[in-house]
Amino acid sequence: MAQIHPGAIVDARAELDAGVVVGPYSVIGPDVRIGSGTTVGAHCVIDGRTTIGRDNRIFPFNAIGGMPQDMSHRGEATELRIGDRNTIREYCTFNTGTLKEEGVTRVGSDNWIMAYVHVAHDVRIGDRTVLANGVTLAGHVHVGDWATIGGLTGVLQFVHVGAHAMVGFQAHVAQDVPPYLTVDGNPLAVRAVNLVGLKRRDFGESRMAQIRRMHKLLYRDGLPLQEAMARIAALKGSTPDGDADVQVMLDFLAASRRGIAR
Repeated sequence: MAQIHPGAIVDARAELDAGVVVGPYSVIGPDVRIGSGTTVGAHCVIDGRTTIGRDNRIFPFNAIGGMPQDMSHRGEATELRIGDRNTIREYCTFNTGTLKEEGVTRVGSDNWIMAYVHVAHDVRIGDRTVLANGVTLAGHVHVGDWATIGGLTGVLQFVHVGAHAMVGFQAHVAQDVPPYLTVDGNPLAVRAVNLVGLKRRDFGESRMAQIRRMHKLLYRDGLPLQEAMARIAALKGSTPDGDADVQVMLDFLAASRRGIAR
């Protein structure tokens, strides 16, 4: 059975799997589902149509599943879905989606989300990301797998941050950040390839060399974006284990709505 502190308020219609722990003074609404092994600290509010997976650690004073901060929202039944094994530190706010997209805010698995992070409506966060203290993700932001976003960074609505990207401290992110790169500043500037992060994830030398070539084509050769993309596509087959990385970059560039940081 779930372990619910006597001081917590859990609606009888909420679904809590065996092994869920709910701390004192937390409030859990009727449309919430929480998977086995997840712990909810004291003074949390989990509301809305919210599904939380297994083995998450939710620290005190979080507001999860609140209505979207969108003036067009009229109380439609939208959702928040959180995966497994996430760490969510204190004072974070996660909102449900809107009908402007598919009506779901999504957080993947194995993410490290520090204090005071805001995840707005229709955001999509992949797996194994790091969001440092005070990161603010506006509506419809997408964050790719393994991305890291530094503290006190704001990400404008509809912006995409690519897989394995590194966004520095207190950055103003108003354009898309391509995969594998390091950016920072206000205005935002691309600094280099995220070599430290890639080495930590066991990228080999040949893969990193391929990624450096893509960076050079995008940022060092003075090419128009479409020509740079064509030359990046031509890299396929040149490195045995690099084709997937090329495709990740091409897919990201093709889907960009805000334009890439350049």
